Amino acid sequence: MKIGMVIVNYNDFNNTEKLLDNIRNYKSLTEIVIVDNASSDDSLKKLKNLPKISFAKLTILEAKENKGYSAGLNIGAKYLVNKYHKINIIFSNTDIVIPREEVIKELNTTITSQNVVIAPVIEEGDSLNRGWKIPTPFQEVLFNIPYFHKSFHKKIEYPEIHYHKPYSVVDAVSGCFFMVSSAHLEKINYFDEKVFLYYEENILAVKTKREDKNTLVANNIRVIHNHSKTIDKSIKKLQKYKLQKRSQYYFEKHYNKANIFARILLKLTYYIGYIFYSIYYRL
Repeated sequence: MKIGMVIVNYNDFNNTEKLLDNIRNYKSLTEIVIVDNASSDDSLKKLKNLPKISFAKLTILEAKENKGYSAGLNIGAKYLVNKYHKINIIFSNTDIVIPREEVIKELNTTITSQNVVIAPVIEEGDSLNRGWKIPTPFQEVLFNIPYFHKSFHKKIEYPEIHYHKPYSVVDAVSGCFFMVSSAHLEKINYFDEKVFLYYEENILAVKTKREDKNTLVANNIRVIHNHSKTIDKSIKKLQKYKLQKRSQYYFEKHYNKANIFARILLKLTYYIGYIFYSIYYRL
């Protein structure tokens, strides 16, 4: 199966160029698509000036306006589907390091009609991101409690024994680097563009489970994620918090069957968290 790669760039040419240098000689990639998500700096100009000989398989697409990360992913995915019809697509953040081409090849061979989403283990500093369980609405409420939220997040982690085999079925995988079958993307109508940023992974996970398909983690292969560099430098911390909680509420209401009581608690804990972080970030 052909392999395409979609990278969404927003004001992050330097990291995007590093990733392109990383993968420029990866022959397994049929085409690399950079979607510039209406960058406010000179990223698009620099991308268009990349040497054609060095990046022969590269296509630059320009979003006329920034409608969010999911919308940017869809621009790249639909371009590849329209061109190749059947293709496995890697979606990658700009701040990813792929240590060897075999990562891509192995992911590609694992995609089947049943196993439609797959990701490697993601190295993020000293931690490993290997997927998670979809939280219940009331677990999401607990995630909104300042200071204690990290301990509550441990409840949606799988036990270590879950990963003691070549591949593990999980609910959701990190959105920073993963592969999806184009047939599955078409079936679920691509990514939901009503979330601007965050919760794309959980929405994809729920859509995949509704089709009775599998999401896998390949436990023997890894990529490196220089976590949050691109987001943190482009979005102020309180704005980032608001975007995250807005996406959380949308996911709970439309995908996770949160009842009215849970949604009230989500809004209440959102405001408590907002007040807390407003004070914390000013200290």
